[in-house]
Amino acid sequence: MEGGIHPTDASAFRDCFSLAWRNPYVLRLAFSAGIGGLLFGYDTGVISGALLYIRDDFESVDKKTVLQESIVSMAVAGAIIGAALGGWLNDRFGRRFALLFADFLFFIGAVLMAAAPNPSILIMGRIFVGFGVGMASMTAPLYISEASPAKVRGALVSTNGFLITGGQFLSYLINLAFTKVPGTWRWMLGVAGVPALVQFVLMLALPESPRWLYRKRREEEAIAILRKIYPAEDVEAEIEALKDSIEKEVEETGSSQKIDMIQLMKTKTVRRGLIAGVGLQVFQQFVGINTVMYYSPTIVQLAGIASNQTALLLSLVTAGLNALGSIVSIYFIDRTGRKKLLVLSLIGVILSLGLLSAVFQQTTTHSPPVSLSETTHFGNFTCPAFEHTGSSANWDCMRCLKGSHCGFCASSVNKLLPGACLISDDSLKISGKTVTDTCHGEGRLWYTRGCPSKLGWLALVGLALYIIFFSPGMGTVPWIVNSEIYPLRFRGVCGGIAATANWISNLIVAQSFLSLTEAIGTSWTFLGFGVISVVALVFVLVFVPETKGLPIEDVEKMLEERAFHLKFWEKRPKIVKKQSEV
Repeated sequence: MEGGIHPTDASAFRDCFSLAWRNPYVLRLAFSAGIGGLLFGYDTGVISGALLYIRDDFESVDKKTVLQESIVSMAVAGAIIGAALGGWLNDRFGRRFALLFADFLFFIGAVLMAAAPNPSILIMGRIFVGFGVGMASMTAPLYISEASPAKVRGALVSTNGFLITGGQFLSYLINLAFTKVPGTWRWMLGVAGVPALVQFVLMLALPESPRWLYRKRREEEAIAILRKIYPAEDVEAEIEALKDSIEKEVEETGSSQKIDMIQLMKTKTVRRGLIAGVGLQVFQQFVGINTVMYYSPTIVQLAGIASNQTALLLSLVTAGLNALGSIVSIYFIDRTGRKKLLVLSLIGVILSLGLLSAVFQQTTTHSPPVSLSETTHFGNFTCPAFEHTGSSANWDCMRCLKGSHCGFCASSVNKLLPGACLISDDSLKISGKTVTDTCHGEGRLWYTRGCPSKLGWLALVGLALYIIFFSPGMGTVPWIVNSEIYPLRFRGVCGGIAATANWISNLIVAQSFLSLTEAIGTSWTFLGFGVISVVALVFVLVFVPETKGLPIEDVEKMLEERAFHLKFWEKRPKIVKKQSEV
């Protein structure tokens, strides 16, 4: 990006594929670093399925929503620290070192999770995994951005997004593969150490970022790497522009080595860049994506799908759509532009969340009633809260599930007909059978987290549409913009600030989602995400610049003048750099 202008057009996607044949070295750098995205994606995806079985093994986890949220969100808490520390590590020791350290921490966490004898050790393992994921999440796109030719930079950074979603898809496949294996969730979480180990080995054989090397006065190493990355006709211009960038930096600040945080916040271009970059990262989480990825099997069950295996299988579809959306992003990011993708993405997200809210509202208000005769049919398994009322008046499935550890056993004739409200406690056995066994034994379906609904399929459509719209835009573009928008001198620390904001927002959403659904209902929760998405759309239109095809000098100039190209649907005039300038 420090080089001359590199116009991006419809040929950028073809150029990216052509690069695989002309210069496989660049793709090797991009995909090796992108495994950091795979770690990110695998961790966010695997816990959603593993949690279903962790609850079965640890009674305390099953009974305490806050403990379930902690198992999910402690990895996010670790990622906050990892991202903040990662910004400093990137500028002090380099991008490559930060990725290697992230892999080491992730591997330790995976081992702890797989061997956890209790929820406390499991949570400790999740924190270590979070450290690694936080560092990798901000380092991988930064490394790829700094080691990519400008014309295909967006597409190559998008490969990191594709590997994030690919990791989520892989995690659901792994979850399904281990559903019938002893130690189900331990295998699911333990396998996470494999990609960390693979990336560690690959990164040992790869170089440091050439731009970081140049800033550290290791010019010969940097130039040697740039000659491997750029075509012969472009490399001299890139080297000269990078040299000019460092010299200008030293002239303005007196040093290219030290970063003054006060000076950083006083610099108008950096401050405006941080508003756009941090804002995008915050809104990426607050529009609700990780409620879908962390809790998608639970959401499927809330929509009325009872089986754990079926919930996991349907969640695999949403993960596959997420990966497909990332491929779409690779195609359009350098063709359509960042801002247009964000706007189209958010419009689709708003409509999808509106559909989900309406479906869950209908499911809640039209859940099957509880029948006194159906309930008494199961004798001592009757839900205590229902038993104390002595009447089935005003009782339906939703009220039953809100009782103290109660579940709904659907009618054997039709799951939408009146059913039984029974105690949800498999430690209680009558004639050697649990309540789940007894309900299933009569050919009925057993619901503990959601009620039967004729609109359950429509909730799945809403989830699918949400992913299809979110993934190509809000899923990948925030990471790309943050890898492009900051001056070289501040890129590591600013990227760390933005990634930390992302993970703090992630923690807030992950820690509150289940509690929100219990307090105000699933419908109102999704409606709230929809309102936030509208605010995000306004933010993108006003504060986010279009960085497609711009060198860093022009990005800084645009931020300085606040020329944010509000008419994003119109093509920006191409900038032609004079030969004397390069």
